[in-house]
Amino acid sequence: MADLLHKPLLDIEEQPRTSKKPPRVASLDVFRGLCVLLMMLVDYGGAIIPIIAHSPWNGLHLADSVMPFFLFIAGVSPALVYRKVPNRIEATWKAVLRAIKLFLLGVVIQGGYFHGINSLTYGVDMKRIRWLGILQKISVGYVVAALCEIWLSCRARREVSFLKRYCWHWCVAFSLSAIYLGLLYGLYVPDWQFEMPSETSSVFPKNHSYVYTVKCSLRGDLGPACNSAGMIDRYVLGIDHLYKKPVYRNLKECNMSTYGQVPDNSASWCHAPFDPEGVLSFLTAAVTCIIGLQYGHLLAHPQDHKGRMENWTLFSFSLLVVGLLLAVIGDPVNKSLYTISYTLITSASAGITYSALYLLVDVCGYRCLTFGLEWMGKHSLIIFVLVTSNSAVISIQGFYWAAPENNMIHWIVSRFHTKDNAGHHIRIFLDDGNCELVSGPSLRARFLVNVLKSTIINLVYPMDRPDDLNIRSLTRAFSDIDLPNKNDQ
Repeated sequence: MADLLHKPLLDIEEQPRTSKKPPRVASLDVFRGLCVLLMMLVDYGGAIIPIIAHSPWNGLHLADSVMPFFLFIAGVSPALVYRKVPNRIEATWKAVLRAIKLFLLGVVIQGGYFHGINSLTYGVDMKRIRWLGILQKISVGYVVAALCEIWLSCRARREVSFLKRYCWHWCVAFSLSAIYLGLLYGLYVPDWQFEMPSETSSVFPKNHSYVYTVKCSLRGDLGPACNSAGMIDRYVLGIDHLYKKPVYRNLKECNMSTYGQVPDNSASWCHAPFDPEGVLSFLTAAVTCIIGLQYGHLLAHPQDHKGRMENWTLFSFSLLVVGLLLAVIGDPVNKSLYTISYTLITSASAGITYSALYLLVDVCGYRCLTFGLEWMGKHSLIIFVLVTSNSAVISIQGFYWAAPENNMIHWIVSRFHTKDNAGHHIRIFLDDGNCELVSGPSLRARFLVNVLKSTIINLVYPMDRPDDLNIRSLTRAFSDIDLPNKNDQ
């Protein structure tokens, strides 16, 4: 192990002297594959394990780490690709063009063009298209990191410290953070109104809409109703172009039903759209990419494994300490606002995770253990598109017999789905006096089988609210188990 740690992975300085391409860093692909796997896990597994789903507002769950992990690894890439560029203008055009393609793909995938499961139609009303999303945020963060690497890196041949060589990168990161903090805490948020269409209300008749008023008249608020990030999005993008089902609807104040509907008597802001990939969050997302860029520098420069591991570990724990300190003094860890503390803590987590994968894959050589993740990482964009747009499922549903509902997916789900008295079983199970009813080995086995079935159903027919999926999954898991009544015992 000691010899391995002192052996360089690749000597980037030798690249111009050979016609062979440098060896691919496997840990980068494994990390990308891990990001894709986590995305799929939290999207569908959150139905059964709500604690891994997105936090309603403040806090950090597993799902809240997926986005910064993608941004982190997107920032590592420019350090390897643009370290030596003979023509900066050409390299800039290449980076910008790549970012534009990624941005437009994100608009198509998450802008509402695809109508989701059970719909064989497509197309989007330009009055309500969602302009910003995950790929759009990654594209902006990537191009900022790439431009920093192309134009703001010190290319002197004499030996200088990393801090001096890339000091302008940190100036950009601090400037973006300062602008973010100034806008988040400094902007005055007045009272604002929005119109709720009748489709989202259970009280108002069709072709009717109701105008809600949200009382704010303050500045520096970080709650879901009156934060300046939402105000900027409403002014810049327009409220019709924001995400229609924000995760903060899971807060107790909104009293969301198990069917994903917000009662009309809930707080007015519970009905309002809010985009977690809003304009203001793009600033700190770019900071995450710049942090990833610094990790990439340690990978690109000739250095032994031990030196890289030591520098990465020190850097990661420094970010973690600063992030936790900011959280303690009042800057909440919030994914929807993409706060500074959230940026630092998740970047540190990404750095620690990548360091562990680098040690496992590139130093110790255990690539056979991570072969699946490596393959997913090499095809991460394709998998992301298929999962996000549900293209794989929709393409199968496109082949039907006589009527669109007579398709293979519907047939498979109908075989699993049963409609007996599941609610009765759930009530029995939740009763303190009957928790032992699922203690027998045969019942446990049948329960696990039904949980697996419900997972497949959630994969095919995902709902919007994690709690809804969890209740539905438990209901289906118990629907096939004949539990005794209290009176029979």
